[in-house]
Amino acid sequence: MGKRVFLFLLTNLAVILTLSVIISLLGLGNYAGPGGLNMVALLVFCLFWGMGGALISLQMSRFIARRAVGARVVDGRTGHEELDWVYDTVARLARQANLPMPEVAVYESGEVNAFATGPSRKRSLVAVSTGLLRAMKRHEVEGVLAHEVAHIANGDMVTMTLIQGVVNAFVMFLARVIAYAVVRGDGERRNSYFVEFMVIMVLQIVFGILGSLVTAGFSRWREFHADAGGAALAGRENMVAALRRLMSTHELVDTQHQALATLKISGARSWVALFSTHPPLEQRIAALTK
Repeated sequence: MGKRVFLFLLTNLAVILTLSVIISLLGLGNYAGPGGLNMVALLVFCLFWGMGGALISLQMSRFIARRAVGARVVDGRTGHEELDWVYDTVARLARQANLPMPEVAVYESGEVNAFATGPSRKRSLVAVSTGLLRAMKRHEVEGVLAHEVAHIANGDMVTMTLIQGVVNAFVMFLARVIAYAVVRGDGERRNSYFVEFMVIMVLQIVFGILGSLVTAGFSRWREFHADAGGAALAGRENMVAALRRLMSTHELVDTQHQALATLKISGARSWVALFSTHPPLEQRIAALTK
């Protein structure tokens, strides 16, 4: 747990420092002056921060995901029959989907789950837990792997990153416009910059929560499409069997690393359905069997 938290903080620090240096060199932070806010400059600043952070994180996603869960990359020549079967199955599914061969990894965990990530179809990763391999029969595992390959084929990682970047940018933009109007009003410094900073932070938290409704909604939508894609690659029966097996093991999901929550095939139930990144398994099964 400590290693995952440290890696998460280190990644975010690297992203912040990188963007801060670039913004400083380009002078993008000069959006407020005696005449008030320069809306165009502010929007450029927020888009750069929002999109830049998301895109840098996407480029680092394979490395971060592997390190976060301690995944071991396999190449089909390990001599371990089950691991080589996983690699060969992903290779076959990727050929069916007309995709370059993804990187394949297995991570040691009791959770029953898998995920796909990567900045592009050519630099993608499919990872599966040992808990899933122990809990599922091979035709069910094939359904899970097909679901993940479908995510890559659909370009879900890139699309999710772009949506998250736009949401981040507008959260920053609205928070700063409202804070400036509330704290400085007519442009004069009636309150300290510290107060303005605190108002911005509070508004970003509030708008960030609202923005997560958008990203969670898209994440649920893409799961249905990945299920359909998985059914086309591995067969509807295998995809449905995998989802039914997940229904009996959904409590065996590691929730310690929230950065991977939207990537995995299954997530723990949330009491607030609108914030859930995955639709209920019952709905996903019904969509495939109707």
